[in-house]
Amino acid sequence: MTPQRTLKSAVNLSGVALHSGKQVNLRILPAPAQSGIVFVRTDVPHSPLIPAHFQNVVSTRLATTLGRDQVTVSTVEHLLAALAGLGVDNARVEVSGPEIPILDGSSLPFVQAIEAVGTESQGTPRTVLAIRRRVELKINEKWAVAEPSSRLEVHGSIEWDHPSIGHQEFHYIDGKTPFSAIADARTFCLLRDVEAMKNVGLALGGSLDNAVVVDGAQVLNPSGLRHPDEFVRHKVLDALGDFKLSGFALQGYVRLHRAGHDLHSQLLAAIFADANNYEIIGPAASGEASQGSVARLRAAVSRGFVASL
Repeated sequence: MTPQRTLKSAVNLSGVALHSGKQVNLRILPAPAQSGIVFVRTDVPHSPLIPAHFQNVVSTRLATTLGRDQVTVSTVEHLLAALAGLGVDNARVEVSGPEIPILDGSSLPFVQAIEAVGTESQGTPRTVLAIRRRVELKINEKWAVAEPSSRLEVHGSIEWDHPSIGHQEFHYIDGKTPFSAIADARTFCLLRDVEAMKNVGLALGGSLDNAVVVDGAQVLNPSGLRHPDEFVRHKVLDALGDFKLSGFALQGYVRLHRAGHDLHSQLLAAIFADANNYEIIGPAASGEASQGSVARLRAAVSRGFVASL
């Protein structure tokens, strides 16, 4: 089985927060095997640890936000995608504010920083969440389907009635598609949406340096797109980040259409709602920590927590 991995040494990054516009310092540190990804707000005294588990999702509006004991950390998806793409299972993420810095709007800066220090094997086998039967969701024009597979596959498609975007599809296959194919895909928005968000105090840190902005048939970024289908590649990148919130390495074929952070979280909830949908394979499968984690997940689903997403 594939061993768990963590960083060889700490990584330090800083940048502007997308919505507040404030400068944020970020530190990603090595963590012991079986500890998973944990966020810590260093600006909050006695800040609780916020595990990167989907039961801790408190909002999916414009980004994925995790929270515990009234303390939150937002825009975690691009960092989580980088950790997923690099095979990092365990890390402690310290952040000096309520948002992870947006950097260039993709996962690339996180990838480059982590690759600069390297990762290392921790010996303990990785625990896998294997999809065992078809699970599907449909919300208006959005839908998601998860099916069994021998590896992780994410097939994303989008359909925007917009001349710069239109219909796009991208199929990511773990072990076959290089992560670099999606790591540099940036978040995107319409110019009119940027103006509307800033009018209500959001996206104050947004700029052409950290997002693709389109206006009609024109891409406003001077350098243009990094890929002709950069929009759907970023959607697949977001999905990889959000699926990291399962707490395990996901093994399944997931198809997503017009999906976003809300549907990703609800798909994980639907998977965990029935033990026949999945199997947990690895050293934690029979351990108390794993059983407790799954029990908490099922309890969260039974409480209907996804209704607030």
